[in-house]
Amino acid sequence: MISTVILIIILIYLALIGMLSNGFDKITAFNLSDKVPKTAFSIIIPFRNEQNHLDTLLKSLMNLNYPKSLFEVILVDDDSEDKSLEVIQKVLKSNATSNFQIRITKNVRVSKSPKKDAITTAISQAKYDWIITTDADCIVPKYWLDTYDEYIQSHEVHCVIGPVSIKNISSFFQRFQGLDFLSLQGVTIGGFGIKRPFLSNGANMAYLKHEFESLNGYNGNNHIASGDDVFLLEKFLGHNKKSVGYLKNDKCIVGTGPEESLKHLIQQRLRWASKTSKTSNNFTKLVGLIVFLANLSCVLLIPLAVLSTVNPRTGVLLFILKFSIDFLLLFKASRFFKQEELLVSYPIASLIYPFFSVYIVFLSLFAAFNWKGRSYKY
Repeated sequence: MISTVILIIILIYLALIGMLSNGFDKITAFNLSDKVPKTAFSIIIPFRNEQNHLDTLLKSLMNLNYPKSLFEVILVDDDSEDKSLEVIQKVLKSNATSNFQIRITKNVRVSKSPKKDAITTAISQAKYDWIITTDADCIVPKYWLDTYDEYIQSHEVHCVIGPVSIKNISSFFQRFQGLDFLSLQGVTIGGFGIKRPFLSNGANMAYLKHEFESLNGYNGNNHIASGDDVFLLEKFLGHNKKSVGYLKNDKCIVGTGPEESLKHLIQQRLRWASKTSKTSNNFTKLVGLIVFLANLSCVLLIPLAVLSTVNPRTGVLLFILKFSIDFLLLFKASRFFKQEELLVSYPIASLIYPFFSVYIVFLSLFAAFNWKGRSYKY
């Protein structure tokens, strides 16, 4: 009986990941065609205690190929307690002769979500109708805005989701994170491919200011600390699904760094788990449930095989099936993100991941998570 239940769960999981893997291929790569830049962007970046990252981020923004007259940068200080402001001023002083449009504003707190408040604060001050967000610990590529501009000129869209990847990977711990992140990006793209988008990332997301305002921004979910990306995506999808697109181009991949320690990684994943549980998108909940049950099944296969409740050969076969379908999606994602070298760690990572994933889910039911020096519990 138990073997049958686990078999059914794994088969459903195989069908789901197979469907998303097929969806990944349905999103064709968007190619640049050297159009004359037309779109004006307001780049919004909330920050809190990011003194170690802001210098690199700002330099990448200054190196953008896009005409400086067509974009501005709004940095929103969310009560930083370190030297973040000093770092910003130092960078700006050393580039005082450039035409870089940048300003710093203070976050206006009105809800339980500091980041959503920060983005809302900046949007109210933005000069341009196209808003594009990223995070303070990211690096943007040279043709970031060029790619968005050409995509916007070529498509009737109100919201665009872009790719994100973990950079500067060397250790196994970092490769583990890189593989996990690749799987999330693969699923994100796959969701768009099957016309059931359900994931996004605020580190690379653009949308129209007037649409954000007409949808009342984050009203209805600003009691949840995280989720500035997925909840906003849900609103745009609910308003006009056809106006939301995915920008599949490697010239607009925003890079971010891996978490420094296991403790920080757990806190990050707890934060992600918290917003998933609060979503109103039933497909998101279904995907989350299937993935959890599949990973739980893999964890339970070991004691069940030892107790002879499940035939060991059957257990190995089920794991190999899950291993194979996960690898298929990861392989496709790694090729797009040019991170095939991470796959060398996949065999070991695939053994660890089910335990890590199940642990995070159970922990999220009881534990609070820390984010930027603040604690949250739902």
